[in-house]
Amino acid sequence: MPQAVGVIQVLGFPGVLAAADSMVKAGRVTLVYYGLAERGQFMVAIRGGTSEVRPAMEAGIRAAENTFGCTIITHYTIPNPPENLEAVLPIAYSEESEPFRV
Repeated sequence: MPQAVGVIQVLGFPGVLAAADSMVKAGRVTLVYYGLAERGQFMVAIRGGTSEVRPAMEAGIRAAENTFGCTIITHYTIPNPPENLEAVLPIAYSEESEPFRV
């Protein structure tokens, strides 16, 4: 069964750090991607059950909004991504994230 995907893109490193921290603490989710999007914009992606990803995303958005100087560029949740999406986007469980998979 596919795992839901949640992604938050922010301007500034402190905001993405706060979002990632809050997301993994708010639900049984796995951080599968973190990286530089462009020009000081960072993004973080999580995977897990839909019932866990939604509250984790809400917590991450709230944390980023409360971080001084952080601007949320975009955020989205895909409850049931098609399997071929993992082949194109960096949202698959990697060798590094597999030990932390929930």
